[in-house]
Amino acid sequence: MSQSKVSRIETGRLLPSVVDVEQVLTALEVDDVSRRELLALARVANAEYQDVRASVRRGLHHRQRELAALEANATLVRHFLPTLITGLLQIPEYMRAAMHTPIQPAACDLSKAIALKLERQAILHDKAKNFEFLLTESATRWQVCEPSIMAVQIDRLVSLSQLPNIRIGVLLLSVQVDNGAYHTFVTYDRRLVTIELFTGQLVLRDPKDIDHYRALFDLFGAHALWADDARSVLTTLADTFRAGK
Repeated sequence: MSQSKVSRIETGRLLPSVVDVEQVLTALEVDDVSRRELLALARVANAEYQDVRASVRRGLHHRQRELAALEANATLVRHFLPTLITGLLQIPEYMRAAMHTPIQPAACDLSKAIALKLERQAILHDKAKNFEFLLTESATRWQVCEPSIMAVQIDRLVSLSQLPNIRIGVLLLSVQVDNGAYHTFVTYDRRLVTIELFTGQLVLRDPKDIDHYRALFDLFGAHALWADDARSVLTTLADTFRAGK
């Protein structure tokens, strides 16, 4: 570890990762009891919880700016989507329905947040960035909106999957996978992971956590359909929604 990095940690200008703390504790030959306590503190320090109620109070549009900043600073963004289609892929009608939930609905004007959410989608056309979206079959079939809107939303997925810097995969329910699809998560390069919860978002920066979620994405992705195979499944699903089935 460089002296400049040690200095930044000592002066509080840099938050040390759990790996950084492990290195320092090993170098200093710290006793096991103190080591466990300090590592536990480092794990807490490297996890951030963002309360959705606080986001609503200050305006959901601020959250869209934060997400735009994360996307702007990343070159590879990978979304695992077990339940819903994410904002970067949503059409306005789906977006409004997904944001206005019956339990504690956003008691504010969603127009500005939706406008910024749609504005964020421009980054999908930035060829310097790559996006991978892995949806379970459940996520594509979950009817947030009426069937006619769902059909248009699925068509949107098919269209976006044609872009050279975007991969969209579908993980079918009929495929055996030796791990559960517990929650939505997004990896931004090797910098951080965000985890979506009903009441907020968890942000993880520990490299070991990031590697764990990257490995999970690879595992799920290896069982999924991609490219033309995924488009075929999605096109059939869109037709099913159009038929009102």
